[in-house]
Amino acid sequence: MNKYLIKAIDLALENIKDGGTPYGAVVVLNDEIIGEGVNTIHMKPDISGHAELIAIKQAQKKLNRIDLSDCIVYASGHPCPMCLGAIAMSKIPKVIYANSLEEAASVGMGDSQTIYDYLKGNTNTLNLEIVHEPIMDDTKNPMIIYSKV
Repeated sequence: MNKYLIKAIDLALENIKDGGTPYGAVVVLNDEIIGEGVNTIHMKPDISGHAELIAIKQAQKKLNRIDLSDCIVYASGHPCPMCLGAIAMSKIPKVIYANSLEEAASVGMGDSQTIYDYLKGNTNTLNLEIVHEPIMDDTKNPMIIYSKV
């Protein structure tokens, strides 16, 4: 097993000892860890306290850039949809993970699979309503205004 994946797993195991969930992640550039994190939602009410997000934020701060297209994420578990979004928007081209979505669901952590199912079109999996209300006045439409900047 890759040493960076082992590091992510070790972070997850330490987080469990600290009362957290089994998630750890590292961001690697040129054989160096430039960001690491564990889920911190057990310590403070912040849903964005996910291992991958924390590791990505550290890496972006260290490099002083958003684009991490030359990096790899190693995670103890399959990234949730929120983390996957951050990974994609950071242009990270590769994620290596240990535990699957099915393994997470088997220990009561199935929210990620539920959200992925929703995104695949199975809208009955979530009690969620998303409503689109178009902006009729182009002079007040942020997208139109942004396109002219």
